[in-house]
Amino acid sequence: MLSGVRVVDFSRVLAGPYATMMMADHGADVVKVESPAGDDTRRWAPPVDADGNSTYFASVNRNKRSVVCDLRTSEGVARARTLAESADVLVENFRPGVMAGFGLDEPTLRRANPGLVYCTITGFGSSTALPGYDLLVQALGGLMSITGEPDRAPTKVGVALVDVITGSHALSGVLMALRARERTGRGGLVEVDLLSSLLSALTNQASSAIATGQSPPRLGNGHPSIAPYDVYLAADRRLVIAVGNDRQFRRMCETLDIDLADDPRFATNADRVRNREELRALIEDALRSAEASSWVEALGAAGVPAGLVNTVPEAFAFAESLGLEPIARFVDPATGRSSAQPANPIRLSDHPARYVRAAPALGEHDGALWAD
Repeated sequence: MLSGVRVVDFSRVLAGPYATMMMADHGADVVKVESPAGDDTRRWAPPVDADGNSTYFASVNRNKRSVVCDLRTSEGVARARTLAESADVLVENFRPGVMAGFGLDEPTLRRANPGLVYCTITGFGSSTALPGYDLLVQALGGLMSITGEPDRAPTKVGVALVDVITGSHALSGVLMALRARERTGRGGLVEVDLLSSLLSALTNQASSAIATGQSPPRLGNGHPSIAPYDVYLAADRRLVIAVGNDRQFRRMCETLDIDLADDPRFATNADRVRNREELRALIEDALRSAEASSWVEALGAAGVPAGLVNTVPEAFAFAESLGLEPIARFVDPATGRSSAQPANPIRLSDHPARYVRAAPALGEHDGALWAD
């Protein structure tokens, strides 16, 4: 789908590399430009794979070529500029002003490469150099304030979710800019930042805060507007029950053999939200009589959304049982390295993702690239 599109990737760590890997999986020629020390995540270990390489780095850098450009030297800057002037897309996530110091900023490159789509990713926009670490953004952006149990300290999400969301926004922006270039012949500037991406992703919680002026409370695994919609403990392990309407609530009560559907405390969703803790206790009393898997089967048969709280390996096994092919397994033909990575989630009927290159060694393609 993106065959013939060259992406020069100056980004590091997660948001930018995630976006450029999505492009590489769909055919773009992504050239990862690294310092002599390489992307920081090359050294973020453990865990490591069978070859001793960082699994973090591998997770967002497959299908790319790596070249080294030492921007502390005039030669390195010249090499980087040559690459940028050959690019259809450039992605960078340096602190504001850094690329300008090397003459690699968007206005300068635009003069030599009018068709360039220039994507810049920052933590908090171009007016501040505050470092964009995901944990910091989760705190400053309000996500931590609504995550965790109400009687515990705020907590982060278990993955660098803001980086992933921002990377997806960067991908969307680049594709829109490429589409616009088809009509105008001109490239464009795409700007995304972690804070704005998070605030947009807060969706209903953000809308509530804007409308009421009040911050939503932490509810643990509960939902601010729906009940029962939470994690519950059965005889052996935890499961989720996600009831979205009165019909499902009645079916849940019938399945659990609890006479609550006509109880005035729980007659409507608003009643159930108001009395959520009483409802939780009654549901868990019923669930203790059997294993979670049997409840999931019975509730599913009754049309009530329910599922086990899976570990990550269990989650991949579950996706495989649904035929989703969640793991991409391939052998790099150039190096013979075997890789197994989460598959690209974007499925295009006529242009499926392809997996041809493992995450590159630092500078692996220096010679081959300059011979192109």
